[in-house]
Amino acid sequence: MTNNSKNSKRIAQIYDKIFKRILTLSGKSVIGFINGLFGTDYPDDSTIVYNWTEHVDDELHRTVADAIITINEKHAYHIEAQMYEDEAIELRMFDYGYRYALKAGHERDVLTFPEPRIIYLYEHENIPNVKTLMLDFGEQGRFQYQIPVFKLLEHEPEELSKKNMIILIPFMIMKLRKNIEKERTKENMEALRTLISDDILGVIKENQVAGNLTMADANRLRNLIHKLYNHLYAHYKEFIEGGLNDMMEDDLVLEMDIIEEKMKKEMEEALRENTEQVTEQVTARVSKESELKMIRKLYAKLQDVSQVAELMDIPAEEVEEMLR
Repeated sequence: MTNNSKNSKRIAQIYDKIFKRILTLSGKSVIGFINGLFGTDYPDDSTIVYNWTEHVDDELHRTVADAIITINEKHAYHIEAQMYEDEAIELRMFDYGYRYALKAGHERDVLTFPEPRIIYLYEHENIPNVKTLMLDFGEQGRFQYQIPVFKLLEHEPEELSKKNMIILIPFMIMKLRKNIEKERTKENMEALRTLISDDILGVIKENQVAGNLTMADANRLRNLIHKLYNHLYAHYKEFIEGGLNDMMEDDLVLEMDIIEEKMKKEMEEALRENTEQVTEQVTARVSKESELKMIRKLYAKLQDVSQVAELMDIPAEEVEEMLR
């Protein structure tokens, strides 16, 4: 394997892992994402089943990640994220959809394909809004297999928030990738800092406060942003010397540390409260059992409920109930 092939494979794996990670956040976040991408309206507590597909082409870098997600054991959605051009993507998605339909087999003599979408993570002038594969059935005619396209970098962080597609936000730090590859000016550095610290992290915080993101999900998204920043930008000499890397460490890592510490304290508090509650319950149960034994002993000797009630200082009705 050549060095270029190794690098391509390594780069593909980075985006693959991040995309798969965001698709396995909390059910509420993933359902919101499905609703936003496909225009559906599933409730937050809908069930999710993952069917991961695997593909590596000869150049080892075409497919970033794709998955078929089944909601409520009935409706399936095929999602593929692309970081590079791939002329065979329509054929491959049809192939995956066909294999899923064969396996699912919900109805006899009917092949039900999952609803497809392609998410493009890079900028390209010639990406169509719909990718089409023509299926030719000879005398039976032709059918167009169409795959709608979502061009991520044509949107803003706030748009993702409104569409409930907040889990895609780590990839938004690539909006300035081309400009920064060309030159690392102070203006570009400040634009990147604003994009990450104010726009992207700001949207995550808003959604966390609003309850659209769990604290764990928000923390994981920040962690993924940190990984992408290190992959895309941290190696530039200008960013190292200009202090941008240090600022990103403060904004991303410090924030994650604070949240993790808060989560740790909340878990410890919950555990302590639970332990105290269990201890109280055990103590109460032991006390009740001891009281019952004493009442039974007294009654065995006195054979008089009133006397037992007077000695134990509890109502006679309770004594009678305990003796039954």
